[in-house]
Amino acid sequence: QVQLVESGGGLVQPGGSLRLSCKAPRLITSTFSAYNMGWYRQAPGKQRELVATISSGRNTDYTDCVKGRCTISRDNSRPTVSLQMNRLKPADTAVYYCNLVPVRTASWGQGTQVPVSS
Repeated sequence: QVQLVESGGGLVQPGGSLRLSCKAPRLITSTFSAYNMGWYRQAPGKQRELVATISSGRNTDYTDCVKGRCTISRDNSRPTVSLQMNRLKPADTAVYYCNLVPVRTASWGQGTQVPVSS
């Protein structure tokens, strides 16, 4: 089982920025570096959706709703995957999670809440 711990969320005003982090505290670098990782989010009343992915080879992809505003990155030495979010909108309000791609059900963590509101 891959344990993942998200952090970095918090109340932010529209137009603001946040950097989310996801740590895999029990993994060694060589194991983590082989995983494709993703950030997911679940808005109130909606299904969880994939937001951004980064492959083991550091190829990235983004859903259209965040493309151009978000950057996913990874530091295999820590090991951590991050999501830099800029120009946040109220529609970005959600609980943000990280997981592998494809997901491992047992690896869902508590997530980190990102309310975007003035």
